[in-house]
Amino acid sequence: MASASSSGGSEGECLGSSAQQLGLDLMIKMYSQMLRIRLFEERVVELFARGNMPGLAHLSIGEEAVAVGACNALREDDYITSNHRGHGHCIAKGASIDRMMAELFGKQTGYCGGKGGSMHIADFEKGILGANGIVGGGIPLATGAALGVKLRGLERVVVCFFGDGASNQGSFHESANLASLWKLPVIYVCENNLYGISVAQHRHQAVKDVAIRALGYNMPGTVVDGNDVVAVLGAVKKAVALARKGDGPSLIECKTYRWRGHHEGDPNRGAKYRSAEEIAEWMAKCPVERMKGVLLAQGVEAATLGELRKSIQREIEDAVNYAEQSPPPAATAALEHVYA
Repeated sequence: MASASSSGGSEGECLGSSAQQLGLDLMIKMYSQMLRIRLFEERVVELFARGNMPGLAHLSIGEEAVAVGACNALREDDYITSNHRGHGHCIAKGASIDRMMAELFGKQTGYCGGKGGSMHIADFEKGILGANGIVGGGIPLATGAALGVKLRGLERVVVCFFGDGASNQGSFHESANLASLWKLPVIYVCENNLYGISVAQHRHQAVKDVAIRALGYNMPGTVVDGNDVVAVLGAVKKAVALARKGDGPSLIECKTYRWRGHHEGDPNRGAKYRSAEEIAEWMAKCPVERMKGVLLAQGVEAATLGELRKSIQREIEDAVNYAEQSPPPAATAALEHVYA
């Protein structure tokens, strides 16, 4: 029987108590991944403002715990699909930040040869089936990949990342219906950051929790604190276990918030449709700082975490240098990889 449930305790309580059961190595790994996503995105803010990047950039600052928690519940041979706000998903699944940065710069050494940009990063070797600029576009792709997994008799799963706005699309409902009917190994992870571009969730949905929609498709539906990486990890692990043993899909809704605007052309971090107080309230729930606090409480020295930050900053600067020094695509590349 389907269910729509909520997990997690008071803020910080779940993270602090549950993290201790994971082991320090995994805790440090997840903190490192969240910090890498945060620093990568912050560097993109600067580079985009200088005009170094063509196209658009939709950043996931504030949402790092969802990508990291979900991807740490997966094996290397599992798959993910992403959306327009996909840098964090790709980094958490192991994508090269050199090639990611080169793609953002429109360079030949990027993941798509400089022709896809921020919204179209894919790395099949890492199980990253692609970010997608179409709202809800990755949902049927993930469902199709899960069908392929089942038909080939593999024990892999697919995690599909999308936002609250995408859960209104027909692509979500059609995919969820078939995935449940055919018991496909797909986990639908909704990053509910409360806004579909500039439209608040309460203005585009009659439901408060997207997870309640799981009831209509006879699959488990769970709401978690999307800023608690441990809560996300736990929820996705349960869903992965169900999918691997043939029990079909799950819907996990992660309540979170994007600190920046919809994209880097959205002025003043979306101040036209969000209040400064709301933004400040969510920034105080920073997932990276919450995990850092847990590590400090577990006896990790502040100096150690400081060195980790410096090391990641060097990685990102190396990626920027790699992108800047890489050649642009040749003119003849415009005729390559064209299928229609």
